[in-house]
Amino acid sequence: MARRADMVRTCALTRTELPVEALVRFVVGPDEVLVPDVEARAEGRGVWITLSRACVEEAVKKKAFARSLKSQVEVAGDLAALTELRLKQRLLSALGMARKAGQLTTGAMKVKSALESGDAIALLTATDAAEDGRNKMRGTLRALNHARREAGLNGPDVPHFELLQSAEMDLALGLENVIHAALMTGAAAQSAVDKARRLARYTAQPLEENTDRNAASGALLPVDQDERR
Repeated sequence: MARRADMVRTCALTRTELPVEALVRFVVGPDEVLVPDVEARAEGRGVWITLSRACVEEAVKKKAFARSLKSQVEVAGDLAALTELRLKQRLLSALGMARKAGQLTTGAMKVKSALESGDAIALLTATDAAEDGRNKMRGTLRALNHARREAGLNGPDVPHFELLQSAEMDLALGLENVIHAALMTGAAAQSAVDKARRLARYTAQPLEENTDRNAASGALLPVDQDERR
């Protein structure tokens, strides 16, 4: 069986083959209503759309789902918003798991220290953070990424995500007034980073990092034409 990282599917809207990480899957539920399957684990025949809110909105408008499924299916007009909500919920859940695993720290001083020590693998800032605090943390992150490049370290820069309001992070982490958070090395934290990347890509929010150009552009990979679930 092909590894998930090697799997590609065809976007039902653009007819472009892309890695599954660059797509979002939809399935028809028992009530014949199309729903987002953001983890791509639900049973049944799926329809894949490029991981972009604009593409999902266009797919609804052009009836790409019914065309791909070759049958009539109920598609909610707010499917794009529902998909974004599901992606956000998965991220919030992952952040909670990272905190339980001891792989997430909060508070400006602790986050700054994690960045300066090189222990952080991602920075999260609330979308309603004060501009001065946001700029200070960005400056620390840029200094870290510059130092990493100067040292010749391989891999992408440590990313910075601004995807969630403070109240949303408060609820997910069981804390109050969370403005800045840093994800630390570990499987739970890496899972949260992966989910943050997907939400950022879906909402078309750029990441403050340098990435491998092929991966960032969704370079095409060989596809097994028989594997289309």
